[in-house]
Amino acid sequence: MSAPLVRLFTQPNFAWTDIRREEETHPRHYLAHLLLLALIPAVCLFIGTTQVGWSLAVGENVRLSTASALQLSVLLYVTIVAGVAVMGGFIRWMSRSFDARPTLNQCIGFAAYTVTPFFLAGIAGLYPSRWLAILVLGAASIYSTFLLFVGLPTFMHERKEQGLLYSACVWGVGLLVLVTMLVSMILLWFNVLIPEYLRTTVS
Repeated sequence: MSAPLVRLFTQPNFAWTDIRREEETHPRHYLAHLLLLALIPAVCLFIGTTQVGWSLAVGENVRLSTASALQLSVLLYVTIVAGVAVMGGFIRWMSRSFDARPTLNQCIGFAAYTVTPFFLAGIAGLYPSRWLAILVLGAASIYSTFLLFVGLPTFMHERKEQGLLYSACVWGVGLLVLVTMLVSMILLWFNVLIPEYLRTTVS
């Protein structure tokens, strides 16, 4: 784990200062973080849906075929990367209403680091379970929200009052982007690619 990644969970205030400094020096510093960590949920979901499976009824185990799971994983990866980029664009667009004047790269970088808890929550995909997913994604949502409200004023060099309003706007748009892109991905996978399920009886 890189130092900024660890500090996001131990000293978030200092982490955001370091991340902003890195982004000013290397405008695409966030790319490695985004492209590598976005693999976690995609790879874990592939393993979980092909090797472990889930149960819809007692005595039955459901898995995905390798081809279907690969399609789902690739779609998820592309959706995550595209979603972060879109969110970065919205953050920059909304900055016009405030004092901040970040670059697009800085906004995408901020979005990438803010959703880090969701990347790590993807480990839960190794064991597909509705209740585990709800628990882990709920915890990731809470900590990402915390990172957003703590980090945006620091990262954007905003006054606290404006920073809170800016954060609230970003949170609302982020929720809309998340729901829209994930639902679109699922509909595409389910209705166009047509997943193949493998059912086995568990004795």
